Amino acid sequence: MSSEAIYSSDVAFTPTVKSIQGRKGSRDGYASMEERGSWRTRITPDLAAFIRNQTSVFLATANAEGQPYIQHRGGPAGFLHIVDDSTIAFADFAGNRQYITQGNLSDNPKAYLFLIDYRTRQRVKLWGEAQVVEGDSELMAKLMPANYRARPEQAIIFKLSAWDMNCPQHIPLRFDAAEVEAIVAERDERIKTLEAEVARLRSIQGIPAAPSK
Repeated sequence: MSSEAIYSSDVAFTPTVKSIQGRKGSRDGYASMEERGSWRTRITPDLAAFIRNQTSVFLATANAEGQPYIQHRGGPAGFLHIVDDSTIAFADFAGNRQYITQGNLSDNPKAYLFLIDYRTRQRVKLWGEAQVVEGDSELMAKLMPANYRARPEQAIIFKLSAWDMNCPQHIPLRFDAAEVEAIVAERDERIKTLEAEVARLRSIQGIPAAPSK
């Protein structure tokens, strides 16, 4: 965050942004938010729980010339580790070996994490700085998800500056495959239980069993 920043949200609300907000009528509302304390700068228990439940994250960086880049990272729930109330860390698995994110962070540590949960229709934006850590086997052992089939190449440490949670407007409701499978399995088990109960009642009342389909 700039040394000239007054509020934590100034990490995103630059003078130019505030000018546009003023022209389009939203500045008063955001100014009120700033006066009430602005965006949070520490990871709260609720945010920590949200982060730990995610299986996907988008990491944005920019190179020295300001060219932005977004990279997706995924893993089992819990692959994003809360180190402390201002630090998130995760294992960076081997991929296509372009190393754009690592190169960008070498020149410009500014980074941004975007998390979206389609099932709960929540999204969280986190601003901060990140670094790549290579050759730290002890750290990697702590960050590597158990029994996950991936090769960890390095670690990424993200230091939080500010975060904000958006409203659910326009976020489509979606479920991942594992959740759908669990819902369908529960439904099928319920159907079996009901069919068994129907068969039992038919038997008691002497009603012939329904023909199988």
